[in-house]
Amino acid sequence: MDAKFADAKFDYLLRQGDNALILSQQLCQLVGKGPALEEDMALSNVALDLLGQTRMWLSYAGELEGKGRDEDRLAFLRDAHDYRNCILVEQPNGSYADTLMRQFLFDTWHYFLMDGLTRSTDERIRDIAAKSIKEVTYHLRRSGDLVVRLGDGTDISHAKMQTALDELWMYSGEAFIYDEIDNAMVEQGVAPAVEPLRKQFLDHVAEVLQDATLRMPSLEAWMQRGGKQGRHSERLGYILAEMQFLQRAYPGAAW
Repeated sequence: MDAKFADAKFDYLLRQGDNALILSQQLCQLVGKGPALEEDMALSNVALDLLGQTRMWLSYAGELEGKGRDEDRLAFLRDAHDYRNCILVEQPNGSYADTLMRQFLFDTWHYFLMDGLTRSTDERIRDIAAKSIKEVTYHLRRSGDLVVRLGDGTDISHAKMQTALDELWMYSGEAFIYDEIDNAMVEQGVAPAVEPLRKQFLDHVAEVLQDATLRMPSLEAWMQRGGKQGRHSERLGYILAEMQFLQRAYPGAAW
């Protein structure tokens, strides 16, 4: 494998693993704080699903890198500027409306990406995507259903969901801003092209928002970017400080 392409694939794998890892950590912070027992369990299950996906992505990344870093070292011994997740997943949990809308926007993109990756030219990526999409299908069905129920619910729930959508929308487009790494993956058939992926995302979001009686923000709105290149909000530092504390305090500790 060409060294330049191998480096690009390593970075691409980090992006997938880091998105799942950071969102999983965010959801773990809500364990015991869900608005209802069933929802508390659902948030925990989604967090565990994402953590399992993280292990597959980061394990493959570590093997490809060939420097002896396994999924644990990649998760716990990198600093914020080495993370490659989209800025969306590091946004605060906020109210339940914020948590749910963040989840819905992520789930929609995640589902169509995993669907595309099941046809990747990379066999390992195909296998990870095939395993992940079974879980991601449930994630999207669940978050979309709740967006409709709350958006088309009471005046208060509708207003909270609309506010959450308006505030998070600027973070929803970063995944569709392809750079040289994304383009290299597309050229080699590893990843799906951006335009079909973005259209699937927007079509599904529009359909759900219509059922939820929520106003879809402008498709021409400016989008935040930089997370995929290691430029993050200050929020990521706090997330990592909590997530990495044990490994940083007791290097190499094992149960």
